[in-house]
Amino acid sequence: MTTIPAVPQTTSAYRHTPGRARWVALSVLVLAVLLVAVDATVLFLAIPFISQSLDPSSTQLLWIGDSYSFVLAGLLVSMGSLSDRIGRKRLLLIGTAAFGAASLLAAYAPGAGWLIAARALLGVAGATIMPSTLALIRDLFPDDRERARAIGIWGAAATAGAAVGPLLGGLLLEHFWWGSVFMINIPIVVLLLLLGWRVLPESKDGNAAAWDLPSVGLSLVGIIAVVYAVKEAAVGQALQPAVIAAAVLGVGCLYWFVRRQLRLPVPLLDVRLFADRRFTAAALGALIALIGLAGVVFFLSQYFQLVRGYSPLQAGLADLPAFAGSVVGGLTAAYLARRFGSRATLAGGLLAMGLGLGALGWVHAETSYLLIAVAFLATGLAEGIVYALSTTIVLGSAPEDKAGAASAVSETAYELGTALGIALVGSVLAAVYRSGLVLPAGLSGPDATEAENSIGGAVHVAATLPSATGDALLDSARQAFVHGMNLAAVLAGLLLVGASVLVWMLLRGARSAGAGSADLSADNATEADPQTDRTDADASLPRLRNAA
Repeated sequence: MTTIPAVPQTTSAYRHTPGRARWVALSVLVLAVLLVAVDATVLFLAIPFISQSLDPSSTQLLWIGDSYSFVLAGLLVSMGSLSDRIGRKRLLLIGTAAFGAASLLAAYAPGAGWLIAARALLGVAGATIMPSTLALIRDLFPDDRERARAIGIWGAAATAGAAVGPLLGGLLLEHFWWGSVFMINIPIVVLLLLLGWRVLPESKDGNAAAWDLPSVGLSLVGIIAVVYAVKEAAVGQALQPAVIAAAVLGVGCLYWFVRRQLRLPVPLLDVRLFADRRFTAAALGALIALIGLAGVVFFLSQYFQLVRGYSPLQAGLADLPAFAGSVVGGLTAAYLARRFGSRATLAGGLLAMGLGLGALGWVHAETSYLLIAVAFLATGLAEGIVYALSTTIVLGSAPEDKAGAASAVSETAYELGTALGIALVGSVLAAVYRSGLVLPAGLSGPDATEAENSIGGAVHVAATLPSATGDALLDSARQAFVHGMNLAAVLAGLLLVGASVLVWMLLRGARSAGAGSADLSADNATEADPQTDRTDADASLPRLRNAA
């Protein structure tokens, strides 16, 4: 039994509601997912404008980008448990109202620290929304076939929201200030509150245990402290006392969290699920896939605007092939798994992602966009396959009474991978940028510091300098940024290639302990047989096939 059950004990008036009302309720839940997904990517194109307006340091710039996802990832499982206790509809509506308030704080942030705090509050609010949506879907659709379609629509909405984010952001930045990218949340919030109150059912778990606050604190502090230490170590601060203390604190908290979950009769996260190699392989695959993709896409948005001179809207359109490929990949994952087996498809998807991201290591300021678009499309296509298949493996490899906990792990891997990608890839890029930047003679003081903090700062400083000096600074900044981006892309590619090897090995002969017919093993206990693998996959992917 877990704190996010598969709803056998859930009470809801919608368990016997006609299908039409269920699909109407699903449309409201899709709106909630769009709200969270759009906010995860809409900020990408605003980073250059924020750099000029708020003058953040390079570390602050990374926290502006990833504080949302870190807090969201750290609280997903905890908020899923809370929704079981106080009601999923109630928590979703509370979180939606808080999301609107935090959006206003972010839009009018007077400084970088304020914006980071507002983004963290958005993460808290988002964490109350995402688990509630999936739990309500499981309650609204007791039939496996209908639920599979509903979860497929839910996942497509998340991908579509991530794709729409940069486009909306680019359109707004063409005409308004950078804070407008947060103001687009307000009408969605109002609509969601009105419709959600009238349409959504209330549901609770009658056997939900008390909300374990120590576990909540341990998971959140552990994740943030470890990632902070990794970020600072990546820019040469590994031996600083504060960084060492953060690393020790983070590792200690996460270790204590795992020990506590093993002792609790009803844990926030049933860590025993990771004893299943298929569960572990799928969760790691999703995590690493998002680390590579999110980090590179985040900084390519700056590359398009600050190196190639694209407008915000043009930059948003330039990112589109990656998201379009992700949608197509998700829809073809079921067919590929039936045709080649889940083991080969998941490992092959990670390998293709690695090669696509690695190819961006040879991009320069004059590279044809067509080549970049092809790499984006291939990478996004592979990412869609990886995410759809890994989510299905995670859900299918867990026993039925632990499906809720498995869902929370899948969502957490997605959000934590996004945040880690921005943090790790960004730290590498920032370190290379600073080491490669050559300041013009005579440039010192605050202007030099601003130029060294980020390429956005260098662009801002160059505009205040004499023409020749400004051009020299811009050339150096662009070359240093592209060099850092190239190295980061190659490292991200190598990480994904390594992940494909790891997943291939973990899935070799792996069998689920409790999945029953939802077995997605790519091999039997001896050697992989292609025909057996296809048969297993065909019998084990009903959810993904129906969603597609």
